[in-house]
Amino acid sequence: MTTTSTPPGLARFNDLEEREALAALHEACASAEWGRRISAARPYATTDDLYAASDAAMAELSGEDLAEAMAGHPPIGRPKPGDPTSAREQRGMAGASDGLKAEMLDLNLAYQEKFGHVFLICATGRTGEQMRDAVKERIGNAPEQEREIVRTELGKINRIRLARLVEEDA
Repeated sequence: MTTTSTPPGLARFNDLEEREALAALHEACASAEWGRRISAARPYATTDDLYAASDAAMAELSGEDLAEAMAGHPPIGRPKPGDPTSAREQRGMAGASDGLKAEMLDLNLAYQEKFGHVFLICATGRTGEQMRDAVKERIGNAPEQEREIVRTELGKINRIRLARLVEEDA
């Protein structure tokens, strides 16, 4: 018979005081409601349980909560100054040509004008060209369709950030 124990990083997260847990979760996602739901469901036995809770909370966010989550993300190509998470996630734009950076700025502005929020994509592992192509493709979406794509992209980002949060050597 095999017994599995909670990974150390996850156990550490489970043991955080409520205020500390909410602060850590806010770093992963700016939606206070998402953070409250994730914190309230502790303890988690596995990281998969944590990810499932994150996905469920993301699926249930209201439009207002979703807007709050999106507001925590800078435009693609313009990571928050001094924010290593933002810079790491947008690494694909770091070496982009000036032309591509200017094109992304224009596309970001057009997207924001149409949808009222930044273009949001899980940028981790994507090149600048892939992100440009995605915004070009998605700018033609209906607002309802785009909101659900954004919800999915936020879910991917949250999973990556939660994984970093509960890493063993955090």
